[in-house]
Amino acid sequence: MSPALADLSVGQEVARAEVVVDRARLVRYAGASGDFNPIHWNERVATAVGLPGVIAHGMWTMGAAAGPVAEWAGDPGAILDYQVRFTRPVPVPDPGSATVEVVAVIGALDEEAGTARVDLTVSVEATRVLGKAQAVVRLA
Repeated sequence: MSPALADLSVGQEVARAEVVVDRARLVRYAGASGDFNPIHWNERVATAVGLPGVIAHGMWTMGAAAGPVAEWAGDPGAILDYQVRFTRPVPVPDPGSATVEVVAVIGALDEEAGTARVDLTVSVEATRVLGKAQAVVRLA
C-alpha cells in the first residue's frame, strides 16, 4: 500500500537503506547493462586512469539509490521523475565490498499534483557519491 500524501510532511524521513556492492555484483551488472568498461572490473586499468581502484557503475549506484524510494512508494511506477548528479565514484575493494547508504526525506509536497519530491542523501563511508538526487513520486 502506498503512503498517503496527507500523512507526509517536509523534512520527514521516509526511507533508509544500506546496499552492499562487491566485485561479483559489478560483473553481473556489466552483463545485464552491457557496460564492460574495464574500470569496473580491472584494478590495473582503473588505477592507470587515476581512479582509486575498481569503481561501481554510476548507473548501478543511481539504481541502488532509487530502490528504497520505490519500496517506500509501494510501486516502482509511482516514481515519475528521478535525477542525480554523479559527484564521486564508489570504490569497490577486492576482497570485500562497499556499502552505499541511502537516506530519503520529503523535500516538497504538491497536493494539487498529488506528488512528493523525495530528496536522497547517498553516501559511502560518510562521503556523498550522488548530488542533487531527487525523485518525484505520485501518491494517493
